[in-house]
Amino acid sequence: MFAIITVTGADHTGIIAAVTTTLAEKDVNIVDVSQTLMDKWFTMILRVEFDETVLPIARLQDALDEVGTQQSLVIRVQSEALFSAVNEI
Repeated sequence: MFAIITVTGADHTGIIAAVTTTLAEKDVNIVDVSQTLMDKWFTMILRVEFDETVLPIARLQDALDEVGTQQSLVIRVQSEALFSAVNEI
């Protein structure tokens, strides 16, 4: 399945490393990524692909919630289909 992951929070060293390391450990492939800094705020959007029969989206969210807590970030995972439907309205 394809999913959209958003990462937001105060900028600091190690954000990209923490998020992408967790994704690699879960065998989640990053298909596309965009990141930007707005003053002191970091924002990253990733389009990822993974096997939901092996890694349910809720388990991926749980793993990224741990990263979010450790890094003081807000990380959200949505199926690409849901993300697209919501943003087309």
